[in-house]
Amino acid sequence: MHGFANPARFLRMARWLLPTLLVPGLLLSFGAVAWGLFMVPPDRLMGDTVRILFIHVPSAWLGMAGWSTIAISSVVELVWRHPLAGIAARAAAVPGAVFTAICLATGSIWARPTWGTWWVWDGRLTSFLILLFLYFGYIALADAAQKDAAAGSGAGRVTAIFGLVGAINIPIINRSVVWWNSLHQPPSITMGKSAIDGTFLWPLLIAALGFSLVFGGVVIARMRMLLADIQTEARLRRKALG
Repeated sequence: MHGFANPARFLRMARWLLPTLLVPGLLLSFGAVAWGLFMVPPDRLMGDTVRILFIHVPSAWLGMAGWSTIAISSVVELVWRHPLAGIAARAAAVPGAVFTAICLATGSIWARPTWGTWWVWDGRLTSFLILLFLYFGYIALADAAQKDAAAGSGAGRVTAIFGLVGAINIPIINRSVVWWNSLHQPPSITMGKSAIDGTFLWPLLIAALGFSLVFGGVVIARMRMLLADIQTEARLRRKALG
């Protein structure tokens, strides 16, 4: 794992990994969404509104995956002091927040014709809204820690601990529709089983794969940007001291 801790080595790897993730990710995402919007037949109960499924569900998965990335990176940073772990966590925060916001927006649009209301304070929606606020808090905390040069590694530890504590919300989101009776439907895809017809399932899985590749590419791009910012600040600091 520490073999990739060297920033120069990581940047060399990122140079070819970024297009490898982004290009097929964008192609799969646009193809799957177009498939879902224009080729999949209307659902017998929800009609054409079911088509938002192909954006809403992958966005929900990646909203949770983004914070899972933060939590895992935070563990690596706290336990193994991996130099790039904190940068990976910061890089995942913004795309994770964007996918969480997309999930909430598309969910509200879907809820209006399905439930007759834009919003209900059920377990799934409320816990996902809390996830968005956690992202905002993490981004603000990480930015403040980065700008405060005097805080040093202590600020990074506080940010990592916040990333770990926030992970408590992920299983709550996952199990909320099982623990509490609400308007939100129970899980349609579980380990080894799916209640979704293959007509809808295949474009959904392809969209999820495409979105995931795009997410990975954006995280790599943001890691490169954050490393460049750190290196620039270090050079400016050396010049000021010299």
